[in-house]
Amino acid sequence: MKIHVPEFVRNLQTYKPGKPIAELAREKKPARIVKLASNENPLGPSPKAMAAIEQELANSHRYVEPRAPRLVEKLAGLHKVSTGSIVCGHGSDSLIAYIINAFSNEGDEIVTSRGTFIGIYVSANKLGRRLKLVDLKDYAFDLEAIADAVSEQTRIVYLANPNNPTGMMFPRDAFKSFMGQIPESTLVILDEAYHLYAEGRPGYPDGVRLSYPNLIVCRTLSKAYGLAGLRIGYAVGPEEVIEQIYKVKLPFEPNNLAQAAALEALKDDDFLAKTAKLNVWSLAKLQKVFDAHGIQYPESAANFIMTLWPTEEIAKSFADECLNNGLILRHVASFGIPEGVRINSGTEDETEFAVEVIERVIRHIHQHHALDKSIKG
Repeated sequence: MKIHVPEFVRNLQTYKPGKPIAELAREKKPARIVKLASNENPLGPSPKAMAAIEQELANSHRYVEPRAPRLVEKLAGLHKVSTGSIVCGHGSDSLIAYIINAFSNEGDEIVTSRGTFIGIYVSANKLGRRLKLVDLKDYAFDLEAIADAVSEQTRIVYLANPNNPTGMMFPRDAFKSFMGQIPESTLVILDEAYHLYAEGRPGYPDGVRLSYPNLIVCRTLSKAYGLAGLRIGYAVGPEEVIEQIYKVKLPFEPNNLAQAAALEALKDDDFLAKTAKLNVWSLAKLQKVFDAHGIQYPESAANFIMTLWPTEEIAKSFADECLNNGLILRHVASFGIPEGVRINSGTEDETEFAVEVIERVIRHIHQHHALDKSIKG
């Protein structure tokens, strides 16, 4: 190709999502398929959100208001902040990319951990930023090591709490201590995609209630709210920070349907309570089967569990064999944890199916791999 392509773009790899249901159906034709790979809400969207989408369809020929005023006003009231402190976008992914674009130049340094949300790696690499990766400590963010890694060249620090794919959460006191070590010239992105699953836990930081001039908190409606397919999220931060993001974001997002759905989803407390209750039940059921076989996993404050296997080969084998049995999980090697396989909570029926498949696959793994003695047959 004669057209010039920057070196950092030539070096990129195309993002590979989890296996789509339709693709698995075409390839393997299993009797049943259950996808527990992408941390989606198994209950789907709130019924109130779906009704709002139907009503809004008639306005699909209209452009959105660039600043999503009704949704921003709703969020501002919910979080008790000014409307100037909030920006909405097409999910956390796009907002993270906008933040990187607004507050760093090509070649600038971004500090985060090896073994966190793959979206930060994708956004940093595609925009030509330099990633400095700090190892996790027992599958959790090592906040002290990250603070030590920040240099004069660091423009942005990225933290996810709870972390994806490990599920682990750092507490408020540790985060406040961390922020005290970060210069105000370095922006900290706190990604709270799973806050609704973690907020009831003792010590959860709840970043939108913290006030720092260099802190921006990203949240999404893709997880607990069940709106992943509509791509909608928001960021909360100081007004002068938010205003810079508006300068670089695409003006006509989120779309009308997403905004209408979000407005109603944010009101549906009963649906969120049902989601939280199901999540606790499903994860407990999954933990029971993993515990019975001695399979290790970090403590999760989110809606998923990351199982740990002796080697990358065995982790991949486990994920692949579950796939062959119609259960789609996520091998998280691309996140930086090659020995990990992530599974999210499901409906009662989906969880029971997952348990049956996992039991069957573990027996298969024992027949084909030499497993650590701590993993029971």
